[in-house]
Amino acid sequence: MEGIPAPEGPANLIDTDYVIGQDNITASPLGINVDLHGKVFTISSLLILFFVIITLALQNQVAPIFDATFSFLTGNLSWVFLLGSNIFVLVSLGIALSPLGRVRIGGAHARPEFSYAGWFAMLFAAGMGIGLMFYGVSEPLTHFGTAMGGTTVENGVRTDWAPLGAAAGDQAAAIDLSMASTILHYGVHPWGSYAIVGLALAIFAFNKGLPLTMRSIFYPILGERIWGWPGHLIDILAVFSTLFGLATSLGLGASQAAAGLSYLFDVPNSNVTIVLLVMGVTAMALVSIMLGVDKGVQRLSQLNMILAFLLLVFVIIVGPTLLIATGFFENLIAYAVHLPALSMPFGRDDANFSQGWTAFYLAWWISWSPFVGMFIARVSRGRTVREFLIAVLLVPTLVAVLWMTAFGGTAIDQLISDGFQGAKDAALELKLFVMLGQLPLSEITSFVGIVLVIVFFVTSSDSGSLVIDSITAGGKVDAPKTQRVFWAVIEGAIAIALLLGGGLSALQSAAVSTGLPFTIVLIFGCYAVVKGLMSEPRAK
Repeated sequence: MEGIPAPEGPANLIDTDYVIGQDNITASPLGINVDLHGKVFTISSLLILFFVIITLALQNQVAPIFDATFSFLTGNLSWVFLLGSNIFVLVSLGIALSPLGRVRIGGAHARPEFSYAGWFAMLFAAGMGIGLMFYGVSEPLTHFGTAMGGTTVENGVRTDWAPLGAAAGDQAAAIDLSMASTILHYGVHPWGSYAIVGLALAIFAFNKGLPLTMRSIFYPILGERIWGWPGHLIDILAVFSTLFGLATSLGLGASQAAAGLSYLFDVPNSNVTIVLLVMGVTAMALVSIMLGVDKGVQRLSQLNMILAFLLLVFVIIVGPTLLIATGFFENLIAYAVHLPALSMPFGRDDANFSQGWTAFYLAWWISWSPFVGMFIARVSRGRTVREFLIAVLLVPTLVAVLWMTAFGGTAIDQLISDGFQGAKDAALELKLFVMLGQLPLSEITSFVGIVLVIVFFVTSSDSGSLVIDSITAGGKVDAPKTQRVFWAVIEGAIAIALLLGGGLSALQSAAVSTGLPFTIVLIFGCYAVVKGLMSEPRAK
């Protein structure tokens, strides 16, 4: 997309004297073109570079800080993430079911730029590809084992794992509870935050003519002040949130790819391997960046979809096929039945689950929302609001249910029917490969799994740098590609710094720390998007 196109047909443009890019610095040092929002880019890049340097220089000292930060935020403020996510889902559903759903993104006469296949592929690959690969086996299996135990005791205090009570000794109840709990983290709750951000950005950019950047969402609240420091701070927070959310995903992806290479080819599973993987994938992302959205991201996303579909079909065919087929519907029902209790923000006595799992997940997804939301806004022009919300909320949720049923259900069946303990006892990043090892053609499917992780890694880095560059370029979508190269390199550097500075706990604390303030920002964004939609003409 070369610049933000004008609305096609009736639309309610906002009358402002601000011109996209008017506060930008344009120069060509050493023949390299730059077009940057001076304040947002400078503050964001300097603070992030300082964070990377300090984390790498003081690895032993920062690890306890990351652990303490994660424990404090999830232990005391997990309700904020759950309450905020509930609000995002309810607002999204309310808009979709209301007359506001008839508004068309890009103007009343706009038409989609991408086919349904290409659109769905980019939605799915951008949203949570690495998460499904990393947790598709490990989370259902872990929850099943814990639910079967019923209750745990920590520091002498009895703690129920599940809000509905123990499922000790009841395999069917434990399966239902474990799958419902897993789907909670990949269903409508994460996609609710993506939907709010994506819809708000799309409406205020393509229908109202504002820059494609986070500050534009808050025009109904802040008015012309969004061009000053209130807007600068919103965009800087969006940059931090996006970068640390991406770094969490890239770190998990690199850890899983390294574990898979060690499992298959005896490559040392060390920090050196992980760092080399991050560097290699970042280099691949740079190539994709230079190719652009149509040739780079869309093609890689479609490759992801094909490989993921083939792996999913393989597991369904050679795994417990009937169990997966019936389990899909049973797990959907279990998700619906347990959803009210699992999504309750207050009065929880299941600290192991609601704080250790749900709070981290929701914070991670919310920290991703500027990235995913802006990306899906860019590729959704021409869709109606109702079409957009139904696709963003329901299609990925159904795919996630099928994926978790196939991969998690197969692993649980191996444990129950065959007594196979390998996947249960393996490290989180190895569980997928150990499960595939019990199926035919395991070396091929495990290698495909590694390729999928790496390609998801590349598309996330590419898409994320595209979004961050738009924010730090004052909302421009045609800024020089060299700036996207800079941000792709920074994403890799943050992932390396966090992995070396504290491993998984560092990644988790980074996601939670940036997800918390952005949750509050997005609650105000819900009001802004409804206000913006109310002034738009609706398709008949």
